[in-house]
Order: sequence, then C-alpha cells, then structure tokens
Amino acid sequence: MALVLSLVSRLFLLSLFALSASAAPSKNKTYEYIVVGTGPGGGPLAANLARAGHSVLVLEAGDDQTENVNVSQWINFNAAGNDPATRWDFFVKHSDDEARESRYLHSTWRNTDGSFYVGTTPPTGAQRLGIYYPRAGTLGGCAMHNGCLTMNPNDFDWDNIANITGDSSWSAKNMRKHLISAERVHYAPNSTNHGHNGWLDMTMLDSGFNGTGDAPTIMKIAAEDSGASAEQLATLAMRDMNGDQPNRDQLTGIFGGVSHINPNGRRSSPGYYVRDTVKEGKYPITLSLNSLATKILFSNDTTPKAIGVEYLQGKSLYSADPRYNVSDKGTPGVAYASKEVIISGGTFNSPQLLKLSGIGPTDELKKFNIPIIVDSPGVGHRVDDNYEAGAISTAARDVKSQGEIFPVFLKTSVAKIRDIYMWCGSFSFEGFWPGFPGPGYGPSQYECAIVHMNPRSQAGTITLRSADPRDVPDINLNFFKNGEKEDLTALLEAVKWVRSVLAKVKTDLAPWTVKHPTGTDEEQKTYMREQAYSHHATSSCAIGADGDKMAVLDSRFRVRGVKGLRVVDASSFPKVPGAFPVLPTMMLSEKATEDILTGR
Repeated sequence: MALVLSLVSRLFLLSLFALSASAAPSKNKTYEYIVVGTGPGGGPLAANLARAGHSVLVLEAGDDQTENVNVSQWINFNAAGNDPATRWDFFVKHSDDEARESRYLHSTWRNTDGSFYVGTTPPTGAQRLGIYYPRAGTLGGCAMHNGCLTMNPNDFDWDNIANITGDSSWSAKNMRKHLISAERVHYAPNSTNHGHNGWLDMTMLDSGFNGTGDAPTIMKIAAEDSGASAEQLATLAMRDMNGDQPNRDQLTGIFGGVSHINPNGRRSSPGYYVRDTVKEGKYPITLSLNSLATKILFSNDTTPKAIGVEYLQGKSLYSADPRYNVSDKGTPGVAYASKEVIISGGTFNSPQLLKLSGIGPTDELKKFNIPIIVDSPGVGHRVDDNYEAGAISTAARDVKSQGEIFPVFLKTSVAKIRDIYMWCGSFSFEGFWPGFPGPGYGPSQYECAIVHMNPRSQAGTITLRSADPRDVPDINLNFFKNGEKEDLTALLEAVKWVRSVLAKVKTDLAPWTVKHPTGTDEEQKTYMREQAYSHHATSSCAIGADGDKMAVLDSRFRVRGVKGLRVVDASSFPKVPGAFPVLPTMMLSEKATEDILTGR
C-alpha cells in the first residue's frame, strides 16, 4: 500500500507546495489567543476562533506538507508515517523490565553509522533507542499521517467524563452536536443525525461485501459469528459506526468503515482547515510555521495568568525530527496573548511544555532547576493507550482482494460494553518501526488488526530528560501494569474469534496457516503481552474532578492553579476514548471552541 517516492521527487514536491501564506509573528505583538499546535485539538480551535473574529496566533513547530502526495492521498498513509518531511521519531518503553523490553521483536537501535537496526540482535556498537512511536511534526499534526479511520467512541466514554467532573456538557447526548458541527458527511446525505456543512469530510469506504474477491465469503461468516445472518450483510456493511443508534455501546458485529477523507480519496484534516482559513485572507489569524514553543510566560499575580509564549523560529528544531541539526539553535521570539494561551502540542509535547514552564510535579521540576508555578503531580502521569495486536494467517492460495477492509466490534466476557474494535483484510500490520509495515507474508496474508478499547492499566509516564525544550521526554507506557489478566483475556478472545471465522471458510483458501500469535492460550497471551503495540496515547494532562490532585485540567480545559491557560488535545482526556482518538479529539476541539466563545 505504501507509495515510495524518490528523494529527488520528494524534495521537488516539498519545495513546490510550501505554504506562502504563513508568516512569523511580529516581534512582541499581542494577540487575543495564542494556540500552540495545529493537530486535531489545536488546529480546528484556532481556525474556529479566527472565524469568530478573534485575533489568533498559531505556532506550529513543523512546516506545511498539505500537498505532499504522501499526505494528501490517504492511501499513502504508510509512506506518510515514514516520510522525514512529516514525521517526528519518538521511542518509548512498554515497561521497566529490561528483559521484557529486549524481547520486543521490532526494537529499534541506532547503528554507529547513524542508520536504524530493527530486531533483537543488533550489530556491535548499536545503541538501543526503544520501541518506535512515530508522531507527525507538520501542519495538521497526526491527522496528516494516520490511516483516517474515524470513530465516535462509545457513549460511555463521554458520559464517564460527565460523571467524573459533574459537568453534563460532556454527556454523549450533548457531545453529538460537536460531531455534527465538524462533519461534512458524504455517506448519509439526508441524515439529520449528521452534519453536512462542517470542515471535516467523512466518507464510508468500500468493504467489498458485494465484490468478486474473497471478502464476501469471509464477511458472511463474520456476520454469522457475531450474531447476524448472511442475508443482513449488505445492511451491516453500511452500518454507521458514528450513528445515533439506541444502546450503541452494545452493538457488535460488522460496520461500515468511516474515514476522514473526501469522495475522491483526498485526506480531510485540520491542516487543510487551518491552511484554508489563512489563505482566505479575511480572518485575523497568523500561522507561524517552523516555530517551536519553548516556554509559557506568566504574570506575577497571586494567581499567575498566562500572558504569552516564548518560541524558537527555525526548521527542524525539535530533536525528534529526523532532519534535526544540533548546531542550528533557531531564532528566539516571544508573543503575547491578551485573553488566553491554549496548548495543543499532543500527548507527548503538551506535558513537556507545561513542565518546562513550571507546571508539573515539584520533585521533577526541582531536578532540572525549573521555577515552580504550580505543583501539579498529574502532568505527564496516568497516560493511557489502546493495546493493539493482530491475528495473522496465510491462506492456501493468494487472497483475491482489491484492498477491501471491513470493521468489526466485539464484546468480550470481561467487559460490560463492546471493548474490541478490529479491521480485517488482506494485509499485514504488526506495529511501528522505521520502514514499517515491512514485507509481510505475501499475497496469501490475511489479518484482523485488533484494538482493545478501555484498557485497565493507565500507568504511563512522560518525564523530562532535561530542561532543554528541544530534547524529547522519556516515555514509559507501562503496558499491562494494572488489569493484565482481564486485558489479555479480552485480546485472546478477539484472536479466537478471528480464528473461528477463518476455520469456517470452506473454499480453497483453506487450510489457513497461523502466523501469530500461536501456541497455547498462555503462550498467546505472553506473545501479546510482549508484542502489543500502540499509537493512541492520551491523558497526560487529564481533565478530572475538583478533588482529584492528579487532575491537571477542569472540565473546561483550564489548567488548575493558573488563569488564562488551557490544554486542548488528546492529552486532555481522562482515558483513551474508543478505538481511535482522532475524531474524539476533533470533537473535543469543537467543544473547547464553544466553551471559550460562550465564556465558560
């Protein structure tokens, strides 16, 4: 699926499509709002505020790649994830157990010549970097390199925030209006439960149920194994996972695959919304690309107020950027906000910026001689993430496929609501490493990639390595630290469901050869415990109840202990929402817009 461009052609595209409408902020200029980051949280919020007539400065550490074909054509998402023009290279740990970490099959190492080695037997002199966790350092953030799968989470996820905070505006019923405000739905043109005039294109992909390949055969069995009938398949394949069905948290089986792309296959994302808002030239918005925020400035009031941001102007200044040059220090700048500073750097970078600015755990800040503004022990803690795994097999012959993929929801024995989301097709995806997804298993491969929703651990940490804002933080996701038994049981039940479906395929696709996980139940659980991967980290600056000392934000995104500062991105969620945080984060951005504009 990946489109590989030559270096020459890639450089040509990047130079051709550089955004000319962006500009560095005027020195010491004051704006009403400063938004740091243009991803699914910050991008829509900045554009919305500007379109409402407020002056906004948007600081984006990356540049504009909206017309890079790796980004603009959604089918090239694997290429986008590997493109040095878009990616930031983070490396994480899954635990403090070095022996367990060493058994991760796709561990990444830095060779002495600067190249990467992926595996468990590195060359002499190689330095272990960890488990690759790519992020997007570009206009639009991670919504510019993802696979575009778009799911409104279970109602429980929204209602849980309402229950935690006592703020009913977070209920699933109330949050639906924020989905509608963002949507421009193409698959349900007459639906009153969807939006048709928003900035985010939404389409439903072809699942292949009425095609001539192997997908219909497998889908019919999958429908029957999830409690439906083969005759219902046409309806199921178009079932709306973002619909407003009654009791939707209990709905399982096959659904249609909704994606944030437009009907001609072009990606629809916050980067385009921000870019177009700037290009229209009629809104008070200044987009400053290649601008790395380094510190939030505060007043000297009894309760400090965020009044501005210090930043560095220059290309590839953050060390996660593969083009980073340590000798390029950038040009310092400062800008001021008369109303608010809004941080939307994402789950890894928002807590880093808060800590560098004096908001975080006291002991950690003292270690780096950072003056303390607020002792906030929850900053960078209680990080959550989905567990992801894959049930991969090869058929007795090549699988006939045109790239069709169909989604499935399951409810396992350890859950009260549906807790597994998977997508099935002729592909091989086993996580992230430099150069992913790898060669796979050839044209006979078949996989159901599994996402475990509502995992029980939530013990990840993001801590500073230094007080240098260009340095990456230390990230330990602490997989399975809590709730290991239940979570592995859920993953194993999902794998067994996939195996049961394939075992009932009686065509010449059979017999199937299981690639992984294999062995006894315990062996399969061990494999998934050690090889599970992820790319949906949230909750490092979480919203929480007034009495919760680990709650960084109140229910209106406001940073506790100061004024004029909010965090609006995936780090704000108390727990990872659903199977893919991208749409929930865009909905969160729409909610923050309403909160700010109505004076909440």
